[in-house]
Amino acid sequence: MTGAEQLGEVFLRRPKRADARRNYDSLIAAAREVFAESGSGASLEEVARRAGVGIGTLYRNFPSRRDLFEAVYVEEVQALSRSAADLADLPPWDALVAWLHRFVAYVATKRALAEELVHDSEVFRSCRIEIYAAGEPLLRRAQEAGAARPDASFEDVVRLISGITAYQFMEPAQRDRVLAMALDGLRYGTGSR
Repeated sequence: MTGAEQLGEVFLRRPKRADARRNYDSLIAAAREVFAESGSGASLEEVARRAGVGIGTLYRNFPSRRDLFEAVYVEEVQALSRSAADLADLPPWDALVAWLHRFVAYVATKRALAEELVHDSEVFRSCRIEIYAAGEPLLRRAQEAGAARPDASFEDVVRLISGITAYQFMEPAQRDRVLAMALDGLRYGTGSR
């Protein structure tokens, strides 16, 4: 099964009826919050409670904990990928920086999800491909504009971001300062901007 087919399976779980879709969306939003707060061992009963649905509704939508983790993870990746298109009107460097800030926030919120997903799973690989498809053009555009180092690959940028997000920061402002320092290293002709 290809990665696209695997992601397709996750999306097929989305209900078609409006009321069922609202419950599904509420469960995804609640799970995102609960997993970010309490980690991968968070109570599914708490997820259902915050979503305003019964535990049976949760299990009808997500028969296993892993199904819920995958759905939340895929939703996060989709939102991150879509956000690249939202930045098309910005100058190349500004678009790259804005997207990398979103990427850092995404990585920070997915830590609990990544603990549960096997990194060599089809869903994980498919999501990685989607992230690269969104981020590589932003980097390339900034490089072509002379705003980003021409010798940097998107893999380099992902490792840079991974290094920043590997640590828990006491406050988001500190994380943002560290990211700004890292971005100064990625900027071509540092000090000229």
